[in-house]
Amino acid sequence: MITAEKLTALDIVGLQQSVQQQILDDFGKLFDSIRLPTPLDLATRYAILGSGKRVRPLLVLATYLSLNHPTDLAMVRRAMIAIESIHGYSLVHDDLPCMDDDDLRRGKPTCHIVHGEATALLAGDVLQSIAFEALLNPDWLAGFDAGQAGTLAGIVASGARRMVAGQQLDLMGENQSLSQEQLQAIHQDKTGALIEAAVLMGAVCANADKQTRLQLGKYAHAIGLAFQVQDDVLDVIADTQTLGKPSGSDEKLQKSTYVKLLGIDGASRYANELFCQARQAVAELGADNLLIQLSNWLQQRHF
Repeated sequence: MITAEKLTALDIVGLQQSVQQQILDDFGKLFDSIRLPTPLDLATRYAILGSGKRVRPLLVLATYLSLNHPTDLAMVRRAMIAIESIHGYSLVHDDLPCMDDDDLRRGKPTCHIVHGEATALLAGDVLQSIAFEALLNPDWLAGFDAGQAGTLAGIVASGARRMVAGQQLDLMGENQSLSQEQLQAIHQDKTGALIEAAVLMGAVCANADKQTRLQLGKYAHAIGLAFQVQDDVLDVIADTQTLGKPSGSDEKLQKSTYVKLLGIDGASRYANELFCQARQAVAELGADNLLIQLSNWLQQRHF
């Protein structure tokens, strides 16, 4: 279990590893307590308990630690589970035959391939509801803060709604030639919304002031776009084993991408510019704060 004492000595790599383990532990306990019927229980666990990098919960915790000396982590843990639940549900639904029709996710067969389309759809639905249960059920973890819980739930709901709207725009953009402005509008929501939500949730848990949240918003906006631009590049240059999902899927679905618009080199430069903007936005938190470390870590990713 993550504790305040352990966290203060960790760099971003150590923190990411701690987040991965904490997420698995907390989801496991949560699933044991809600007792979903089989096969839904198996499908939901399958969908969320894999080998994900847990970038969004990592953003929650890194933001919190960059702003506040760690004390009671109960609300942070709730926020981490909530944001990962929404992300997990989005992946299950995104992989369905009616969406991207992918058969590989995180290096293993997608949920609907293993458990069937109907059960996978329900597993996504359950993960969405779990996000709010983790935030709002006062009995799940000690240290419940009703005020923070309500604010965090609103952030998650807004982020999820924006993500779904971005997915719709992405579907409508298939087989279309989109401008960079149109493409950016899609991914500010489809990819960026949950990244922005994660950072803002960490700020709420740390009781950050309005000006700090404004700067963090700039950081999250840049990171969210950079993440997507980088994804577009990796879809072209990385292999399926490295990505953990089918490479070349954007081309298969005739999606507009930053690589198509800017070329591989141009898209890579744009991603690097965005990561630089992110670091500048949080420079006042210290030259080697966790959010800067996280930006550097993401910039070097190959997954």
